[in-house]
Amino acid sequence: MRAVVIREHGGPEVLRFEERPVPDPGPRELRIRVRAVGLNHLDLWVRNGIAGHSFPLPIVPGCDVAGVVERLGPGASGVAVGDEVVVAPGVSCGRCSACRAGENALCRTHGILGESRDGGCQEYLVVGDDGCFPKPPGLDFAEAAAVPLTFLTAWHMLKSRAQVQPGERVVVHAAGSGVSVAAIQIATLLGARVLTTAGSDEKCARGLALGAEEAVNYRAADFTAEVRRWTGGRGADVVVDHVGADTFERSLRCLARGGRYVTCGATSGHELKTDFRLLFFKSLSILGSTMGGGHELATVLSLVASGRLRPVVDRVFPLEEIAAAHRHLEAREAFGKVVLTV
Repeated sequence: MRAVVIREHGGPEVLRFEERPVPDPGPRELRIRVRAVGLNHLDLWVRNGIAGHSFPLPIVPGCDVAGVVERLGPGASGVAVGDEVVVAPGVSCGRCSACRAGENALCRTHGILGESRDGGCQEYLVVGDDGCFPKPPGLDFAEAAAVPLTFLTAWHMLKSRAQVQPGERVVVHAAGSGVSVAAIQIATLLGARVLTTAGSDEKCARGLALGAEEAVNYRAADFTAEVRRWTGGRGADVVVDHVGADTFERSLRCLARGGRYVTCGATSGHELKTDFRLLFFKSLSILGSTMGGGHELATVLSLVASGRLRPVVDRVFPLEEIAAAHRHLEAREAFGKVVLTV
């Protein structure tokens, strides 16, 4: 079978095709014929490398997978050959207290497909039988592959970590990103009022179409001033951020007393600075968040299946054009998800 393999860090040129044996599923595993793989900034980090972190190279990238069950291993249950499925992007032991509590990301062995073990940019993928969920009917494979990581991450951030309540004011940064496309919809679904930021008027308009009440082009206006205006000077209850260094300090200043800042990443830089007096004088909370549990993914997929949440696919590339897809994502040209078909 064909597989995309990263053997050293670098630009898109390090994404190379190799021939590998088709893997056989072991006990309680199944083999999936991969049909589509969603890209994330995680794929760029794995390809480029991150100072101070080691990835297990060589590795096949890609954590958002949709496909068809092609073969069952001994004892595999809950699925049948021919089932159309999406794959949970996270992998954990399933036995520790964190896993049993549904907090898979707190498992000491937690990892992500395409980051800590081979992912979906190959024709066949073997996963555990507990890592597959029915593909929402009505979605094609590309749309289905646009759901798992970003919608699970956004759901965990808003529902589990920030515990957003109806009527609260929520700021969602970077409207065009996959996580933010999901977060705008989820916050609105939870009854919150949303202000989103983006780097162009076009992306602002699309953020409004997803359910945001207001949208701010941060290249043309100061989003902190706009949040103060929008909230009548009170400040927002929650800020959803994965930008990091460029937005962190100003985001804290946007928050009302008792506000919550929740983050799942730092695409603009991981070194953060602020005046700590903001934290204790305003009783602010800073919440880190990484993906979520299988029960949360099941909830997200049911909401997608019912039409209450919807994936947004920016552009679809064939797997053979993965280098071009990486360039498109890295250029920040996308609104929503970039997906590869296999």
